[in-house]
Amino acid sequence: MVAQFLRLKLALLANIFRRSPWQVVGIVLGLVYGLGAAALLFALLVGLRTVDDVAIVRDALIVAGSATVVGFILIPLVFGVDDTMEPRRFALFGIDDSKLAFGLAVAALVGVPALVLGIVLLGTVVTWSRGFGEIVLAVLGAALAFATCLLLARVSTGLASLLLSTRRAREFTGVLGILLVVAIAPVLVMVATIDWSRSGLRVLEGFAGFLGWTPLGAAFALGGDASDGQWLPAILKLLIAAATLWIVWLGWKALVRKMLVTPGREASARSYRGLGWFDRLPHTPAATVAARSFTYWVRDARYWVSLVMIPIVPVIVVLPLTLAGIPGDYLPLIPVPLICLFLGWSVHNDTAYDSTAVWLHVASGIRGTDDRVGRIIPVLFAGLFVIGIGGAATAAVIADWRMLPAVIGVSTVLLFAGLGLGSITSARFPYPVVKPGDSPFQQPQSSGTLTAFVQSLTMVGALILAAPALWFGWLGITRDPEWYVLSLVAGVGVGLVALVIGVWVGGRVFDRRGPEILAAAIKA
Repeated sequence: MVAQFLRLKLALLANIFRRSPWQVVGIVLGLVYGLGAAALLFALLVGLRTVDDVAIVRDALIVAGSATVVGFILIPLVFGVDDTMEPRRFALFGIDDSKLAFGLAVAALVGVPALVLGIVLLGTVVTWSRGFGEIVLAVLGAALAFATCLLLARVSTGLASLLLSTRRAREFTGVLGILLVVAIAPVLVMVATIDWSRSGLRVLEGFAGFLGWTPLGAAFALGGDASDGQWLPAILKLLIAAATLWIVWLGWKALVRKMLVTPGREASARSYRGLGWFDRLPHTPAATVAARSFTYWVRDARYWVSLVMIPIVPVIVVLPLTLAGIPGDYLPLIPVPLICLFLGWSVHNDTAYDSTAVWLHVASGIRGTDDRVGRIIPVLFAGLFVIGIGGAATAAVIADWRMLPAVIGVSTVLLFAGLGLGSITSARFPYPVVKPGDSPFQQPQSSGTLTAFVQSLTMVGALILAAPALWFGWLGITRDPEWYVLSLVAGVGVGLVALVIGVWVGGRVFDRRGPEILAAAIKA
């Protein structure tokens, strides 16, 4: 039975090389990259064999090993993995639950992640080859870590298949994954800025001391503890690692048993009453387009994923600056203008998100100006709300209400200029985006040059138009607070002019290029 599962897994892996030539090239490059990284880590671990300070090496391997275990848990669960050996595929073959669970677990040994992990763990055995007892415990620790990581990945993949099979659930977990990456970024910055010669080693020792007694790091501590002469802790951690593997195995068996009798989840159909935003807004062309845009921003995952990500951008910018030692007196001035910049930038390719449905706008003969106005209304409302609430919050945090006009002026011009420029680019330079119904994290086929040009044009253009308001605001900070009022006037004035001209020009472009826009949507 196990041999049959292994042959099946090998056949499935061989099939990936029967795709198109470019896909095969990408797969081969990925394999070379993964194996190259594993070889470098193996060489590094072999080099650590000669390091005399055993405690530092042990602590580093415990922390790195714990992070690896967490990765094997979270990556399949959050980002999803195509499970070609899902237990439910074998439900009709009448295989015993335990035999099926064991066979699928052994089949997980065949694959690039298993190969890379095996090479790296073999390097840890070399690292701790400092005596017979040390080698024995290092081999046991590597074997337990190897089996635990692969089995945890199987459990995580099974749970994702069982609980997160619907598109909406996958989109939600994808957003959580991005949030997790964002949350880790400040930690990485903090790690990079730690003075390791003074406090860094104490931090590493503290983390390793805790993780070494947990299921995450116990298996990675065996060889190091033995090499440091701590035989009793090493034996106790061996028991923890073995018990962890046994518990994970029992959980895998229970999951297989559950999956064999549980069909895949299907998204439940939702019923809606009335016409939603179309009932709430006036029955004019611009308001009708606005109602459709409001509906997209609320229900379409491609829109609300962007909406979730925009408030996170200031966190990514401000936290590293804070950790890097930048004076924090004026850091609160960054978030609101930055959010407005990205809100205005978000419509730079809005027409392409309609896909082939844009034919309704073209065939109905709607004026381009009405189309442009309707598309920016939801973002305009959100941006004005951010400016009002965020500006007041910024002034309160800084405890200087004299800065409020400058915050409003800079934020307004960034929002309005982005919307004006986006109204032009989305009609003149639409580029392919994720199709309706697809995952918002799917990468569409597009021209990289055109995409970069359009994105840069709207972003840089908004910043250039905001330069006067930014300059007057800077003069208010460094010279005289009276400049803050000029920042407000310049920001609102330039922003309104850019918005009006952008909507008018974008409308004219939309009227003239309607057939080309529809052709581009069909081609994409």
